[in-house]
Amino acid sequence: MSSKRQPGQGGDSDTGKKRKKREEVAELSAVVDDEEVKRAVREAWSRREHYSHGNLELDCHPFPHCIIQNFISSEAFVENLQRELLDLSFHEKSNDLYKFRQSDDLKKRTEAHISGLRAAVFGRFRSWIGEVLGVELEPTVDISCAKYHHTDVLLCHDDELEGRRVAFILYLVPPWQSSDGGTLDLYSTDSHFQPQSIVKSLVPSWNTLVLFEVSPVSFHQVSEVLSEDKCRLSLSGWFHGPSLERPPRHVEPPIPRSPHLPRDETLLLEWVNPMYLDISYQEQIQEEFEESSEIQLKDFLKEEKFREVNESLRLSQVQWTRRGPPNKRCYEVASLETVPPCVSACWELLRSEAFFLLLSNFTGLRLHYLCPNDEDDENEDAEKERKEHDTAKDGEATGSLTETPSANKSREKELSTPECFGELRRWSHGDYTLLHDGDAARAEYALDLVLPFGCSDWQPEFGGFTSYIANEEDEELLTVYPEENSLALVYRDKETLKFVKHINHKSSSQPAGASACRTFYDFSFVYYE
Repeated sequence: MSSKRQPGQGGDSDTGKKRKKREEVAELSAVVDDEEVKRAVREAWSRREHYSHGNLELDCHPFPHCIIQNFISSEAFVENLQRELLDLSFHEKSNDLYKFRQSDDLKKRTEAHISGLRAAVFGRFRSWIGEVLGVELEPTVDISCAKYHHTDVLLCHDDELEGRRVAFILYLVPPWQSSDGGTLDLYSTDSHFQPQSIVKSLVPSWNTLVLFEVSPVSFHQVSEVLSEDKCRLSLSGWFHGPSLERPPRHVEPPIPRSPHLPRDETLLLEWVNPMYLDISYQEQIQEEFEESSEIQLKDFLKEEKFREVNESLRLSQVQWTRRGPPNKRCYEVASLETVPPCVSACWELLRSEAFFLLLSNFTGLRLHYLCPNDEDDENEDAEKERKEHDTAKDGEATGSLTETPSANKSREKELSTPECFGELRRWSHGDYTLLHDGDAARAEYALDLVLPFGCSDWQPEFGGFTSYIANEEDEELLTVYPEENSLALVYRDKETLKFVKHINHKSSSQPAGASACRTFYDFSFVYYE
């Protein structure tokens, strides 16, 4: 195999000697061996002060990080190291947080320059870092290689994991500019130790090593690679040791939920495609939904209503606010006080009592007192009364929202009040949502609704789709792509999580005649029984 060829090795017949020659010695930058520099770095790091000397720079804003250019002193060694790394097998890695290609763990690789670098980094250099930080670092070897190509990305995170004390990255890239993307972006943090904004971007550079202490404020990302022909090759890993003390993780306040708005079925008649108000069709939808826990209802709104909202979102002066923090989400949400009347009316539709009941008929979920209670199979009379009541509505199955049957009044008091939370969102290049440590603990049974606008030319390769996964599993259970005037309904349990995939640079490539970057909108609601 090509990965086993040893550049510059002779044909020694002694197997033992061959094994010794397999490891090339990696000579590191002279600043690593300079005792005076090491002492100065240690003092500057402890005082959170800036320091530079030759190829080394320590900057403490927004958190301490050290940059060492020409980290390996031999240019020939670096070139051979790059060659060996490119010969490795790489695996596609893609989830909510990242998309790139990664090698297997390099701690047992026997290639001459890979093993030589590993010995130097986790030997002399580990000792140097330990002395600089004043901590005893473990001999644990934790290193791998990554390739980032066009649209690859690693979004905002802090690297904190049990045992990680110092992170490092060694870049083996061709000549690189900030316009190529792939920068290492460092975030400032707020009083809750949550990331705020990017305050420094480090452009990858050949044979340059960056290291930083893993801490509650070490939020960073690898920005999306924009170059279509360059490979961002890097070695990265962690030195392990006693973790820094961290404050309790910030818990976001719960999102306020609201009961339905008192609007009757005339709102449905005005907005919803008539076929979805037919009782027999609703029964078909419910059967399909109960089979798969998800459904997409195409052409859901009346065409003229959909066009009106679509045009208003595109042309009106809606006020949009960026929603974060970036380690959890990044998209824009509308201020409802600034939306035009037709958009406000669509919002009311999705929050209306009539719509809650319609969703009950679509899904079988208990989102209205007129729908059956699955936990009360003994109440057959109430079930019969409900069916007779709905049938009397001339096939519209919307129930009467102005008159409450006496049999259901007492039941309404016994049941919890169905509620919802909704947003009007705007999506464009760079937007996403991420899974978070606390998501699984706070997960509830819920019905998700998404109704997109302005996505007629949206392609799956752009991102922006919603992925559902099982907790602690990478395999996707379901992917919901944005589709014009298509109402997506997904029921999730406590073990199901969701995220919106990062929207990449391909979404910015313009069709003929277009004047702005592609953007789409959606109403996103979550309903709780």
